[in-house]
Amino acid sequence: MHRSYLFAPGHNEKLLGKVFQAGADAVILDLEDAVPLEYKAKARAMVAEVLASHPALVRVNAPGSADCADDLAAVADKAAGIRVPKCESAGDVAWVAKRAPGVPLICAIETAHGLLAAEGIAAVPGVHQLSIGGVDLQRDLHTDGGNLATLYARSHLVVVSRATGLPPPIDSVYPHINDDTGLRDQAQFARHLGYFGKNAIHPRQIPILHKVFTPSQDDLDWATAVLDAFDAADGAACRLPDGEFIDIPVAARARRLLQLAGNR
Repeated sequence: MHRSYLFAPGHNEKLLGKVFQAGADAVILDLEDAVPLEYKAKARAMVAEVLASHPALVRVNAPGSADCADDLAAVADKAAGIRVPKCESAGDVAWVAKRAPGVPLICAIETAHGLLAAEGIAAVPGVHQLSIGGVDLQRDLHTDGGNLATLYARSHLVVVSRATGLPPPIDSVYPHINDDTGLRDQAQFARHLGYFGKNAIHPRQIPILHKVFTPSQDDLDWATAVLDAFDAADGAACRLPDGEFIDIPVAARARRLLQLAGNR
């Protein structure tokens, strides 16, 4: 799984040439919000050309729209995945899946309708992961402020992803490019809720996201000690030297942590 997803507008030749050297785990070439209407056709052609030599996800326009149909016709057979914006129903996603057969779909939940339909959306064949579109969702819900304003929405997508067998969801962009403290706080909040990875709008955000979503050495040492003790006890409940109780759920959490880090 990826720790960072860096957006780049599909009509900006300069950024398309630089985004793949920025250090993000994944790149999303944008055909939607970052591209003015008069540049949509140009962006499709430019993104299709870039995809011939660089693997990337593509954010298409709203499902069901003529622009989205044109996007998929231009890039679906070349993209590493399709980011589907403003998903509000399983039908929205099925419409995209039909035009992008076999291509992994990341479905962005950005409205109240999408949040209520999230379980159905997650169950559509071809859906690989959910992502929260926090900026658009807060606008739709008429909320503002800090992390607690989206606590329910973020937690709901974690539950839906787990219940439908999807990987953890991806967190929204943080729009304040120069606010490192706020970015770190929001990323840590999302990780504690069960998210893995976060969207980015500027390369300077990437090191912070990688630090937050990379398990620390203390985390890895703890997980290794837990599994070593659990294995030594032949899977029976036991304790670490510091007195922490270990049973099957604790061992499973430790194993998943090491899997995320690529250690086991």
